[in-house]
Amino acid sequence: MKYFAYGSNMSLLRLKQRVPSAKKVGVVTLNNHQLRFNMSGNDGSGKCDCFVTNNVNDYVIGVLFDIDDKEKTILDVAEDLGTGYFDKTVAVVDNKGKVYEAFIYCALKIDNTLKPYSWYIYHVIFGATQANISSNYIAKIESVKSIKDVNKVREYRELAIYNN
Repeated sequence: MKYFAYGSNMSLLRLKQRVPSAKKVGVVTLNNHQLRFNMSGNDGSGKCDCFVTNNVNDYVIGVLFDIDDKEKTILDVAEDLGTGYFDKTVAVVDNKGKVYEAFIYCALKIDNTLKPYSWYIYHVIFGATQANISSNYIAKIESVKSIKDVNKVREYRELAIYNN
């Protein structure tokens, strides 16, 4: 099944911890949406949201993955499906104009006052860089103000996948 990752799950290292079957299909765009960091995470920080704007000038770039159908429930748990996010089917397009149907997670719990932790932003930027997403789009992500996580154990655990 096709999964459109636009936030921290763009990092293949992070996604494969959750769903080992994940295989990158390519970079795709979802139109009429905007990337925001306003999903209220269980840790008190802001997480990514793919917010519907219905504005033709808005778009979200991300990575399309193929995952085993049986592993979706594992990803649903990791994404707090039903309490943190809901899933929906969208049409995404690659740079050659090919359209794919994929599922995404969108925020249920929104708080525009929250900021993401710096380690969370790192996941997003790492994944975008790994996927060869445009430097202009990555610069937009890098411009998002983040906060340091006072829980150093959580920060270490989150970043440990990159220390090999």
